[in-house]
Amino acid sequence: MTQNTPIRMAFIGFGEVGQRFSADFSATGRVVIAAYDILFHVPDRGAACIAAANDGGIGIAPNAASACEAAHVVISAVTADAVETVAREARHYLAPGQIFLDVNSAAPSTKQRAARDVEAAGAHYVEGAVMAPVAKLGIGVPILAGGPFAEQTAALLRDLGMNITAVAYEHGKASTIKLCRSIMIKGLEALMIDCARAAKTGDVEREVYGSLAETFPSIDWPALAEIMAARVARHGKRRAAEMREAADMLGDMGLDASLALAVAEAQGRGAARS
Repeated sequence: MTQNTPIRMAFIGFGEVGQRFSADFSATGRVVIAAYDILFHVPDRGAACIAAANDGGIGIAPNAASACEAAHVVISAVTADAVETVAREARHYLAPGQIFLDVNSAAPSTKQRAARDVEAAGAHYVEGAVMAPVAKLGIGVPILAGGPFAEQTAALLRDLGMNITAVAYEHGKASTIKLCRSIMIKGLEALMIDCARAAKTGDVEREVYGSLAETFPSIDWPALAEIMAARVARHGKRRAAEMREAADMLGDMGLDASLALAVAEAQGRGAARS
């Protein structure tokens, strides 16, 4: 593939991640993009997705198979509970040699099963773990890649501006890194929200934040409470699903998953209050 050859790319899932990534890739002038999302068929909810695709010059496909036809790279950006379904269906329409980059937050075992389906079609399954929020950084967000074709895929996409690094030859390692980090980050969010809500209800915010600042003087605790509450309000539903995947990972490891599940519940509560 030469520098002047357009790269054909397909997105399965055209929510926040799909829209931001496709806009960034399209801006390079080197990528031709088609997208499919199940919401395209839902009149009320799909209108915004379709409008975003039209505004960005993204081709709207009637189904996933049509979006992926002749694509060099297929990016799966759906929800955690749809990872295996998408991979299972892709087994029937992917062509040998196509790259299937799965950037969804799912348990390592889920990614490994998805890989088997994709690779059964002769396509290259690449596990992607997105390590920070996408909205601000777009394709500049750090992404860890895993799988036998991860290095080649990372080289191709880095040339287009994506911040992707191959970290493992096997599937599952990148997701393990991400979900271990998620236990900490999403857990801190859940703790911060409960702490802030209790302090406000008890009219002791000044005292609580003051005490925390003595222990961790580098942190602006009132500001952090607001930031984390806003994040959970906007993304709590997705974060809850991610923490359930973390719980699945812990269960597969033979470890206690009860804390991860409690964090998932707390993230869900935070989203429901918004």
